[in-house]
Amino acid sequence: MSESLSTLILLGSFLVMVFLRFPIAYSVGISTVLCLLSMGQNLTVLPMQMVKGVWSFSLMAVPFFITMGVLMGSGGISDKLIALANSLVGWMRGGLAMVNIVASYFFGGISGSASADTASLGSILIPMMVDQGYDVDFSTAVTITSSCEGLLVPPSHNMVIYCTTAGGISVGALFMAGYLPGALLALSLMVGSYIISVKRNYPKGERFSIGNFLKQLGTSFWALAAILIVVVGVVGGVFTATESAAIAVIYSLIVSVFIYKGLDWKGVWRELGSCIDTLAIVLILIAMSGAFGYCLTNLHVPAKAAALITGVSSNPVVIALLINLILLVLGCIMDMAPIILIATPILLPVAQSIGISPIQFGIMVVLNCGIGLLTPPVGAVLFIGSAVAKRPMEKVVKATLPFYVCMLIALLLITFIPQISLWLPGVFGYAV
Repeated sequence: MSESLSTLILLGSFLVMVFLRFPIAYSVGISTVLCLLSMGQNLTVLPMQMVKGVWSFSLMAVPFFITMGVLMGSGGISDKLIALANSLVGWMRGGLAMVNIVASYFFGGISGSASADTASLGSILIPMMVDQGYDVDFSTAVTITSSCEGLLVPPSHNMVIYCTTAGGISVGALFMAGYLPGALLALSLMVGSYIISVKRNYPKGERFSIGNFLKQLGTSFWALAAILIVVVGVVGGVFTATESAAIAVIYSLIVSVFIYKGLDWKGVWRELGSCIDTLAIVLILIAMSGAFGYCLTNLHVPAKAAALITGVSSNPVVIALLINLILLVLGCIMDMAPIILIATPILLPVAQSIGISPIQFGIMVVLNCGIGLLTPPVGAVLFIGSAVAKRPMEKVVKATLPFYVCMLIALLLITFIPQISLWLPGVFGYAV
């Protein structure tokens, strides 16, 4: 068959199965099998490419980061990070909304998961905000949007997946690149929350006290030190991302069981079981996407996509906006990991052709995917937030509309001001 027909079979069957709500790993695998058959290739290529897809030392960091996040998230640190955030920003108008956003920045640096952030912090902060007079839908909207900060703040296993997929990208560089965009996202959400809080006259918290802040910082030190182990170790060249993640798992176990005592050994085994469930899904998807990417490469889809997008306009601004639009649309119908695995090989060459660094593009992909987690019909974090708050999804979406605007403003700034992503890696000597 011709390349065009094989490409249509690959992408067409994949999209049909996605819209029919097939599990995403099945959608990727079945469309790959159909494409290989149409290309006349032996199906032994499939297992070979699946193994190749997960045969990466850097990818070993993913299970460790997932395990670290689960142990720390279940180990009693949520209350301590909320208290730390409250001591820092609770004095402002709409103080608990600000606490929610800042706590998500701290917690995201430990869990690296928007879903874990929403489930853990949301179960505490949403009822707390409602008790103090905040609207429940507003409280839920603040919780789910601020949870996306954790995708940008290292250590994020999604960043590791991107680095592995893009090839030749330093995990340490991408980790450092995430701090300022994460802070920018937090700041934009805080501005939106403040405007709404002033309009609705939401309450302030207690006045700022340096003594209370230092006290809460000391209490939270053991949790925040997990971030230092990973980031300082990787950036300082003491160990690789995989080695740092393995060390962080042991540290998280000690902190959760012996220091904060939020987990007993029975709880540890239970949480490790949930890690295995999550990891199985992630690694099967990565393996299948390796075979899918093999088909894309052999059919020259990245080059064709680049030609198609650049054919629409030669203006770099328009092309950058088109890339973001494509990622946002994909976010509405797919989960985060498959978007990274499938879209990166196609869109990264296009982004590089208009001068976007692979590191900057990685931040753009992660934030776009984060927005996708909040949009129906496949917004996992949106569903979790609605379930935690016990509110209909459509009401939560309506309350989230102003925060979508805040997130899009942050996305545009990150897209068109490269130094937001590239300044910090450059300071630490990474090639950008």
